[in-house]
Amino acid sequence: MRSDFGLAAAVAATVLLAVPQPAAAADPGRAAAPAGCADGGKDSRDRSSVHEWEVRWEDGTRFNDALAHANRAWSAGSLTQVAVRSAGPGAPVELSWRDVNRTGPGWKNVYGKWTSRPGVDTIHLNRAYLDDGRRRGDTWARRVVAAHELGHALGFCHKSAGRYATLMDADFGRLPADGRPTKQDRRNYHGLWG
Repeated sequence: MRSDFGLAAAVAATVLLAVPQPAAAADPGRAAAPAGCADGGKDSRDRSSVHEWEVRWEDGTRFNDALAHANRAWSAGSLTQVAVRSAGPGAPVELSWRDVNRTGPGWKNVYGKWTSRPGVDTIHLNRAYLDDGRRRGDTWARRVVAAHELGHALGFCHKSAGRYATLMDADFGRLPADGRPTKQDRRNYHGLWG
């Protein structure tokens, strides 16, 4: 069961899942408490697109390089507890990548948005800002936006501005230049997923 709610500039929702911990996450010395959010909440497994330790996605975006970068960014090194993979034919899908082209209410200066709904969650990449020749119409910006939004799909909220370098900062200007989770993001990942 899912219900919608607002989270900063992004729309997010709660996914109520009973997710067992894998054996690797059972080590209490490895996992810390979920990190705090800019809105006072916490990172949350319940507010994610993860189902049974996987996020299976379908591709409906023209920004395939950005999608591939986001998947690599959140699956590299020690970030392997949650499998992020393309859904094969006929396989269940938890996350759909889609494009929008909007600047109206709810979309002004919004480059990407993760939305949780009953059924399949969605990451929208906004062509109004990300298409070639637009304000953020370059490979680097698209990669950063996609990785940030996939972070939301993994249960991570916007972090308080200026506390530490993070891919989950709500301010685009403070996102890491390499578009990858920072050292603190990796700690937060292990705090949430083991």
